[in-house]
Amino acid sequence: MGLPRRAVALAGFGVLLAVGAVLATLGTDEPTTWVDGRSPSRVEARLVVDAAPVRTIDPYRGLGTWVDAYDFDPAYVPGAITVRPVDVADMADHGVGTLYLQSSRSDSRATSLVSDPWLLAGFLLAADRADVDVVAWYLPKWRDDDEDLDRLLAVDRFSVLGRRFAGLAVDIEWNRDDLGAIERSDRLVDLTDRLRRTVGGDPLAAIVMPPIITDQINLAFWPGFPWDELADRYDVWMTMGYWSFRTEEHADPAFYTAENIRRVRANLDQPEAVVHGIGGIGSADGTALVDPGEPLATIDDLGPFVAALSDEGAVGGSIYDWATTGTQARRLLADLMADFPEASTTR
Repeated sequence: MGLPRRAVALAGFGVLLAVGAVLATLGTDEPTTWVDGRSPSRVEARLVVDAAPVRTIDPYRGLGTWVDAYDFDPAYVPGAITVRPVDVADMADHGVGTLYLQSSRSDSRATSLVSDPWLLAGFLLAADRADVDVVAWYLPKWRDDDEDLDRLLAVDRFSVLGRRFAGLAVDIEWNRDDLGAIERSDRLVDLTDRLRRTVGGDPLAAIVMPPIITDQINLAFWPGFPWDELADRYDVWMTMGYWSFRTEEHADPAFYTAENIRRVRANLDQPEAVVHGIGGIGSADGTALVDPGEPLATIDDLGPFVAALSDEGAVGGSIYDWATTGTQARRLLADLMADFPEASTTR
């Protein structure tokens, strides 16, 4: 628990060199290099810890976008890197107010408690320059040690020149384990409690499976999901409403988005719960950077998606993810979300 055990404290001239190396990559296609020749992905570091702005739920309002480890982290990218810190400026030009960035993973390829720290630093500095918030997200595996909490806290405390993540989101979906549903729920609630005690009053977001799946389509996915126990522990609820995987009425982006928002609030017994709807996946318009080999949403789905978000009083919305959303779809989504009810409160 707490800070990474091998955390490196940088000071003086070393900090200047390190920051210079990060800044030098913001406008280039070259990977960052560690100042003494070591691989940056082997170093767990908080560059400088300064006073940071108080976290609020504002980053979850309006238009966001998503980037996962398979887009940017050399330990996971299957081919060429598709998203770099320099791309944050393009996100801002397409109306994105918040980047949701996978900032740690738990598996054998992970090289530290956080994703490549120099790339994380690059994203934070590029986002600061572009006036884009960055919310870190992590997928717990419900281990019986402290790894999940250690990773969440390492991300929570990651900072470069006083810039830190604007929020922390927990991706609650892992069920490919040998745990029974009750034990998995107990571990989820315990992890959430310990995380909450550590971050105090900072807002936490829960990225949750769409209730249509867990309540109706696949009751075996996570029986008895602990909505009641989590209701007062998270501040924002992010529904993974990927209608491109669905058939019949559930393939309708308006219905699927709206119904999942309604069900989340009903399960929480909180009619006014703060919800950010996630749609997709991607948006096929023939110009996307990546073909994930999975069913993609279409550009014509975006209008009904945004309309459903507005009708249900969501605070914001996003399409998963940036690399699978084509440039035409990005422009249309920016236009659709420009007058979104909550968009004017983001900054």
